[in-house]
Amino acid sequence: MDEFFRVSQCKSAKEMWDVLEVKHVGTNEVKRAKKHALIQEYELFKMYKGESIGEVQKRFTHIVNHLMGLGKKFDKEELNIKVLKCLDRNWQPKVTAISKSNYLSIITTTVLFGKLREHEIEMQRLSELESSEKKVKTITLNASSKKSDEIEEKVVESSDNENLNLLVKRFGKYLKRKSDKGNQRRYISKQNDSSNTFKFSCYSCGKQGHIKT
Repeated sequence: MDEFFRVSQCKSAKEMWDVLEVKHVGTNEVKRAKKHALIQEYELFKMYKGESIGEVQKRFTHIVNHLMGLGKKFDKEELNIKVLKCLDRNWQPKVTAISKSNYLSIITTTVLFGKLREHEIEMQRLSELESSEKKVKTITLNASSKKSDEIEEKVVESSDNENLNLLVKRFGKYLKRKSDKGNQRRYISKQNDSSNTFKFSCYSCGKQGHIKT
């Protein structure tokens, strides 16, 4: 209904067309301003950090299609070179390989984006493989470290047991030496006591060496 009311007062098809063209496309001045803005956007076009090839293709195609709609013309090689130059440094090996080929003037940007997308999928696969291998190595390392800790604990426990056994042995020897010294003292004391009997004279015969009370 909005479109109908815009053209309901027009007297001819040409007048209707002009009204609709101004509304949906704009005047020549509006077209020119849009075209300059899109050209600047095209010239400054770059791949964003973390952006996929599919997202780059969507933005690039949007700009190029609008410029073509406003009368701007491109050849295949120009568009392909622009696509390669907009990619970040992670894509430089692939960009160099494609740039050295001789088909940039032949293939379309759709084909070029297809090749880039294929390379992106392969890089993602390799990245996932490396991540998986890294995770396995980490798990193995943790298991090895745990096993090493268990062995170390066993060694420490064994060492503690050996130290305890050695301490018990030494303590036993100490007690034995102490007991031997005590026996030796008692023996010496006994000898002294028996030798003391030589100091007394027998009551019966008056001689020393034995005692009779």
